[in-house]
Amino acid sequence: MQIEKFSYDNKIVRDFGIATIVWGLIGMTVGLLIATQLVWPFMNFGNQYTTFGRIRPLHTNAVIFAFVGNAIFMGVYYSLQRVLKARMYSDVLSKIHFWGWQLVIVLAVITLPLGFTTTHEYAELEWPIDILLTIIWVVFGINMFGTIIRRRERHMYVAVWFYIATFVTVAVLHIVNSVELPVSMWKSYYVYAGVQDALVQWWYGHNAVAFFLTTPFLGLMYYYLPKMANRPIYSYKLSILHFWTLIFLYIWAGPHHLLYTSLPGWVQSLGVVFSIMLIAPSWGGMLNGLLTLRGAWDKVRIDPILKFMVVGLTAYGMATFEGPMLSLKQVNAIAHFTDWIPAHVHIGALGWNGFLTFAILYWLIPRIYRTQLHSVKLASTHFWLGTLGILFYAIPMYWAAVVQGLMWKEFTPEGVLQYPNFLATTLQILPMHMIRAFGGLLYLIGVILMAYNLVKTMKAGSLLKNEAAEAMPLQPLTKREPTAHRRLERKPLTFLVISLIVILIGGIVQMVPTFLISSNVPTISSVKPYTALELEGRDLYIREGCVNCHTQTIRPFRSETVRYGEYSKAGEFVYDHPFLWGSKRTGPDLHRIGGKYPHKWHFDHLLDPTLTSPGSIMPAYPWLITQTLDTSLTKKKLEAMKTLGVPYTEEEIANADADLMAQAKEIAADLNKTDVDVREDSEIIAMIAYLQRLGTDIKVAAE
Repeated sequence: MQIEKFSYDNKIVRDFGIATIVWGLIGMTVGLLIATQLVWPFMNFGNQYTTFGRIRPLHTNAVIFAFVGNAIFMGVYYSLQRVLKARMYSDVLSKIHFWGWQLVIVLAVITLPLGFTTTHEYAELEWPIDILLTIIWVVFGINMFGTIIRRRERHMYVAVWFYIATFVTVAVLHIVNSVELPVSMWKSYYVYAGVQDALVQWWYGHNAVAFFLTTPFLGLMYYYLPKMANRPIYSYKLSILHFWTLIFLYIWAGPHHLLYTSLPGWVQSLGVVFSIMLIAPSWGGMLNGLLTLRGAWDKVRIDPILKFMVVGLTAYGMATFEGPMLSLKQVNAIAHFTDWIPAHVHIGALGWNGFLTFAILYWLIPRIYRTQLHSVKLASTHFWLGTLGILFYAIPMYWAAVVQGLMWKEFTPEGVLQYPNFLATTLQILPMHMIRAFGGLLYLIGVILMAYNLVKTMKAGSLLKNEAAEAMPLQPLTKREPTAHRRLERKPLTFLVISLIVILIGGIVQMVPTFLISSNVPTISSVKPYTALELEGRDLYIREGCVNCHTQTIRPFRSETVRYGEYSKAGEFVYDHPFLWGSKRTGPDLHRIGGKYPHKWHFDHLLDPTLTSPGSIMPAYPWLITQTLDTSLTKKKLEAMKTLGVPYTEEEIANADADLMAQAKEIAADLNKTDVDVREDSEIIAMIAYLQRLGTDIKVAAE
């Protein structure tokens, strides 16, 4: 049979590689900015478009989808062609994928600072961008499976298994989590509400980490680490066990983000059990990678690329041990909502995703440019700067988390909270946040050195756009494979379907009963829908990103009920589209803030937080006072809510504008009595109306 000649497309690899570097610099610079904002509020620049609440999701999206996303595609497009011995299915689809992905990122950069957000963590982009993202992901899938189908290598290598699981699972996660009802071009409401919305979001949020930040990088590890070390992967059998147990177990673990909330207890317990079991496949993958380097440690000692891989794998092992430990209820009770959570996330992001990406860039760029790396010494300096950056970031955050967790729960011998003022904790951990920002600066300097090093490398060589290759055509089957898995490896569509079934099981078991059995979310008769003004105020709360610092769920702990009030009930959130429970307490919980302070207090707090809370790191919101509330969509918003099951009457919708203005006049009149000159149609009136409503429905029942 005659050997076939073809070529690999290196240009698309180069394009994604450059995008990885550029977006990495941008995303990490924004990350450093928000780290400084948590120490020095003036770093918010007094501008509504640069406040922490608005640009924090910009940072997470830039790092996850821009930096890490482009790195995934760079690594996949290079490795997939070579393990399948085939050029990508379509150069046109490759280009559409590249430019479409960059367009999604640019739209995120524009819309998030403008306040167009859904608030779902890692899924903040509004519905038109969600649709575009879906189209681009399908383009990627067609290109990948087209390449797999016309491959010249019968069996699919381990890396390809992880690429397939990534594609199918991310597609399912994105579609289920993005079911929204549009109100306008840049405003929508999730069809899920309260507890159900929380379950869907953290089913998505946890598994976005699993199947966008983990499984594709495991596939990259299985390809690039053996290439870098010039050694075969340690164990083929372990890779099989690692793959199937990981994708089956991971999908169940999302509820561990919602422990001690009003999520049904049985769902929380399932999340805990499967989180603990996740240690086995996660560490199996880590050990499979590290043991591949057996006998090659002398090379690791002198090769910065392998050093990046080793520390990256170690960070993966640490993060995947830490996650299950944080899911233990006794640990979660202290650590959740503290700085331990961002520390845990950044061990994975900076160590696992970042270091593997750097290693692949250093290994790959010289090869496609047919030259040597410009400076091994600079790469080594980058490694040490990055490692020190991670340590200076994570250790102070762990320290801060312990301080937070213990101070929040401390009682005096007389049974009174030792630190009733939440701000006392914030001021106590400011030095740790300064050190954390310094760690981020070190890490960013390392990335800048890498960018310089790689640009010099590119200039020294020339891109081999189409790399000549040859291989025998796909051979007909001549014998039956000895194992079922070996037979499965030659059937990509069957592999896809089985992977889909495996990842669907956990989600179906958790979500179907929660959605269909009404007793899982009991109703409370005193809980009523928001008024038109309160709904507009809630949308302002969403626009300003307040959920990034304030939670709205009180856990059933003595320390929390004494500090905040009655613990949160599932039935209180039935009209919340979306839920706003949050995942971090940079400021106090707000679920029972309604009626706690007069309108004047909220006005002063939003005008200048230090007026009511000296030393506060919260940014000021003076534009809420000067900007006029936009009520052009108020009726449409109520109509959308009614479509989603919120019991607004036709009369309430018809009179929405008049009712809104009547309530606004009452609040403005009350403020005028305290010598506050404010217009009744200003945004701050709606924000105060919403804040004063929070958590008051069950107080009505108590009275």
